[in-house]
Amino acid sequence: MSYMSPSLEKFLDEGLEDLKSKGLYSTIDVLDGANGPLIEINGEEKINLASNNYLGFATHPELIKAANEATEKYGVGAGAVRTINGTLSIHRELEEKLAKFKGTEAAIAFQSGFNCNMGAISAVMNKDDAILSDSLNHASIIDGCRLSRAKIIRVNHSDMKDLEEKAKEAVESGLYKKVMYITDGVFSMDGDVAKMTEIMEIAEKYNLIVYVDDAHGSGVLGGGAGTVKEFGLSHKVDFQMGTLSKALGVVGGYVAGSQKLIDWLKSQARPFLFSTSLTPGASAAVIKAIDLMETDSSYVDRLWENANYFKEELQKIGYDIGHSETPITPVILGDEKVAQEFSRKLIENGVYVKPIVFPTVPLGTGRVRNMPTAAHTKEMLDKAIKVYEKVGKEMNII
Repeated sequence: MSYMSPSLEKFLDEGLEDLKSKGLYSTIDVLDGANGPLIEINGEEKINLASNNYLGFATHPELIKAANEATEKYGVGAGAVRTINGTLSIHRELEEKLAKFKGTEAAIAFQSGFNCNMGAISAVMNKDDAILSDSLNHASIIDGCRLSRAKIIRVNHSDMKDLEEKAKEAVESGLYKKVMYITDGVFSMDGDVAKMTEIMEIAEKYNLIVYVDDAHGSGVLGGGAGTVKEFGLSHKVDFQMGTLSKALGVVGGYVAGSQKLIDWLKSQARPFLFSTSLTPGASAAVIKAIDLMETDSSYVDRLWENANYFKEELQKIGYDIGHSETPITPVILGDEKVAQEFSRKLIENGVYVKPIVFPTVPLGTGRVRNMPTAAHTKEMLDKAIKVYEKVGKEMNII
């Protein structure tokens, strides 16, 4: 038995019991194979509607080949942080590819999307500044803002009137050297899209720095290039942050912007400075993913075809799927315990989706979240719809 100090043991025992009593204790399912449109858990096959693998790239043979070839050439790891001698030519190629993909002068690659937000925000904003932050921003944005020590001003979700009022107040107060507005491009729980045109009008009026976290927009909107490209604003947004682990199917994150911004982040962003580089294999796989998107629109087209079909079918049988504008498809149930029981029954019947409850979403808006992908077949989606109909009727939801 491992040694544990009495104070730590007491803290853990009480904390774990509290989580379990509130239904907030996380259980982790282990997949027996790859995370594709079908997954296997404990020897049972399920239709997978829980992953962020939008384009099916996580298991794409060309990405696997690219990763293997780069691993053979460069090794399994980069061997050092980027600023010592952990920058390999494959990293430079990746960053040039990302900049071209996002329509910016330059880009910087991080080890994860979470690291991007932790490093990039605090590298530019400090205690003399203010950050206007959308109330539904991702946890990594919230933590990145806190780390910066800037004054955080909460803005009502996608409320342009509230944004303008708070931007005006912050700028005209004279209390801050810089003011930033930060928002998700696509909000992961409801699937709605930031109002980029209005945001930029307000930003230009009040000289705001604009930071867009496009984790769920890259590979989905703008022909794959993301939310900012969708609105034709690649030349105006200061920070385009994204992940390499969702639609691109691998792991890592990036910030795209001006050459000056990227030069600054490469000298000041702490996760970049003090963590070993992305693996060569991951870098090569991302390059291949971008190549595939740029040369073959069918991946993004199929994602949207599947998503639109799945949404229509869920609505036909009576489910509330909210107001999603993207493939993210919530089934909103309200009661948290109902959401948990609903998820359990779906999984038992062969459809893998997880419950999302407070505090991830507001109290009383418990749901399951579906992520149809380009890799799902119509047969898989039809089978999932039948399960949804069966379980919904059994639980008197529809």
